[in-house]
Amino acid sequence: MDCYFAPMEGITGYVYRNAHHKFYGGVSRYYTPFIAPNQSRKLTSRELNDVLPEHNRGICVVPQILTNCEEDFVWAAEKLQRLGYEEANLNLGCPSGTVVTKNRGAGFLSLPSQLDQFLEKVSGHMGQLGMKFSIKTRIGRSDPAEFSELLRIFNRYPLERLIIHPRVQTDFYRNHPNWGEFERAVKESENPLCYNGDIFTPEDYTAFKRAFPKVDTIMLGRGLLKNPGLAEDLKANAECVREYPRQQRLKNFHAEILAGYREAIPGDRNVLFKMKELWSYLGELFEGGERPLKQIKKAGRMEDYIAAVELLFACKLR
Repeated sequence: MDCYFAPMEGITGYVYRNAHHKFYGGVSRYYTPFIAPNQSRKLTSRELNDVLPEHNRGICVVPQILTNCEEDFVWAAEKLQRLGYEEANLNLGCPSGTVVTKNRGAGFLSLPSQLDQFLEKVSGHMGQLGMKFSIKTRIGRSDPAEFSELLRIFNRYPLERLIIHPRVQTDFYRNHPNWGEFERAVKESENPLCYNGDIFTPEDYTAFKRAFPKVDTIMLGRGLLKNPGLAEDLKANAECVREYPRQQRLKNFHAEILAGYREAIPGDRNVLFKMKELWSYLGELFEGGERPLKQIKKAGRMEDYIAAVELLFACKLR
């Protein structure tokens, strides 16, 4: 089973990616937070830092591109190829309102004719570049019935991988993933599939494999943020499992991320913002950690934050 990691905007750039790869196993591909190219033909400093080869040594990384303009996608793909990348991924899954109102991300799914034209041009250009082309998608904008036509469109193009999060955009992360529509993809897709959505525990994965035994690739997102060792847990008998004390490894993982952000980001206030977002996921790992987690959330100085983290690590892991 291959296990990919999908980014969440804000905390999962190269600093997080390198720390996770250093201390945890099981993830075969890390996808970047999306690049959003525009007519300026420049990557932002955040986007460039995230894809620089020196920031991703020894890690299999696939950049995501968010756009509905084929010229912008091709420009970004060519830029990435010059940096050494062999694959680019089109993000059709982002449900954010600011993205969707511009008909990008999951918003592009409501324009199937335009999407088809986009894919025809982009697929041709990617073939000329000799680059692999993959797509991460939801099953529609507001109605799962949209997926039937979308799948027919995707089938017209040779994709490295079709990654499906079987929710519509208006679901955001509510409701259960629509396994009925994912089953349609399993039966009808001409492209290799990857499943994404609500795999938080080994039990979740077991239920998924019982329903879809032929699907051998999954993408983790929030589940891995809540439990950095989740990919290892899903591969309990695999060589990737590292026999380290859980508490100490998590502590080292946190220290690596904190040091990386303090080096990359000016000002402790901005670093604290990111670290607090990280704890909104990791905090669920601790029993009786409510009080130090509140102190972490309230911390306005780095000294207060570090003291609160030490108190939290004195709590027991679930």
